[in-house]
Amino acid sequence: MKQTLHTARIALLAATALLLSACASGPPRPDVDYNADYNFSQVRSIAFLESSGSVEGDNPLQLSDIQKDRINAAIRHALGQKGFTLVDDPAGADMLLSWHLVTQFKTDIETRDSGFGMAWYRGYNRYSMYDCWSCVGPRTDVTSRNYTEGTFIVDMIDPGMERSVWRGVVQSRLSGQQMRDQAVANEAAEAIFAAFPPGQPAANSP
Repeated sequence: MKQTLHTARIALLAATALLLSACASGPPRPDVDYNADYNFSQVRSIAFLESSGSVEGDNPLQLSDIQKDRINAAIRHALGQKGFTLVDDPAGADMLLSWHLVTQFKTDIETRDSGFGMAWYRGYNRYSMYDCWSCVGPRTDVTSRNYTEGTFIVDMIDPGMERSVWRGVVQSRLSGQQMRDQAVANEAAEAIFAAFPPGQPAANSP
């Protein structure tokens, strides 16, 4: 009995640790690349590139103007927290920002052993010598779920060089809530700009 209680406590602690780990994970971490020779300290003002906001992929979403405005507002929020000024005129900006979304249709396939099933086995049984209920062996349940994976890409472009000097990429499953909830969009933008500019400690660093 004591060993059973001990085992149950261990299982409960393990489940609690797993839950806390999942809750602490937050938004997916972005993959960041940048030009190590570029002087990011000179950047004060940022403007959106005119062509920013495109969507492509094998399962393209038709983003509404409302949804694009929501993404732009989230980016303004995240960069504003970093001390940058978002300006309307690209000609007067120290850096240009372009974002685009690549979507891909994917399917999750999950197999699960549902145990042994019972079925009427009609025929000769060498052990009982008559018709019997017979175990038909283990059953495997297969379920599939379709979803859209979104790859959100942000490029920071030097206006004079006309080249990207910083790129942040983050992947996640897209849902209707992400497209409608400004707070969710803000959180995602904060995550992708956590390591911008390079050399500045990320907000979620230990």
